[in-house]
Amino acid sequence: MHEPVVVVDAITKRFRMSKKQQKIERTDEPIKVAVCGLSFTANQGEIYGLLGPNGAGKTTALRCISTLISPDEGDVRIGGASVKNDAETVRGKIGFLTSDLKLEDFFTPDYLFDYFSRLHGVDLVTAARRKAYFFDKFGIGKFAAVKVGELSTGMRQKVQIAIALVHDPEVIVFDEPTNGLDVLTARVVTDYLKELRDAGKTIIVSTHIFSLVERICDRVGIIIDGRLVLEEKLAAIAGGEIGLEELFFNLVRAESGEIDHA
Repeated sequence: MHEPVVVVDAITKRFRMSKKQQKIERTDEPIKVAVCGLSFTANQGEIYGLLGPNGAGKTTALRCISTLISPDEGDVRIGGASVKNDAETVRGKIGFLTSDLKLEDFFTPDYLFDYFSRLHGVDLVTAARRKAYFFDKFGIGKFAAVKVGELSTGMRQKVQIAIALVHDPEVIVFDEPTNGLDVLTARVVTDYLKELRDAGKTIIVSTHIFSLVERICDRVGIIIDGRLVLEEKLAAIAGGEIGLEELFFNLVRAESGEIDHA
């Protein structure tokens, strides 16, 4: 059994809400607890799925893992390095992808790949080899000199993947990997995630799509209201009496008090 590469250790993250946000959330509380005591591990050669409804805290958890924000309590260790105490080392070990990432419209894929390669300290020969591989793999080559603003959503997503992986990270963190993509591009992306898993990478994906978890994940953690309410191997769920979707909704109803927890 592989040792855990990513260790999420009892992280909690709170945000202060504006009056407008309080109104949207229908609460008088000025503080929102987005993630509450969340713990899980992800192993080498594994795709770990963080499944939950919108607003469950998935994106906040991934941003803590990726050092974009710091947890208020708890810690995350990537290959032994702490996101709180050694964020720079962590950033060298991870590639973070999200549909919220916006590439500058007036840069080209060719320029961006070279820029981020230099940023990560990748030597010229290695960078050129990786660029050739990614541009061929994702069909970016013929768009290499086209400005990002003129690319389709799917092609921008492919460029983002290539850029996030320029430094060959040990860990890939992907927030909603198929969000906004057409079915063909989504299949290319998910197939590549499985290739990375088979090559020994550690992958964490967040999603609210059951079929995606069932298709690519080895284990799943279900998060509701910022808390992990269940963690299980997909093989065990597939062999159970009910499927992932029914299991999920039973948990949601139990957490909301609609059914007994027993």
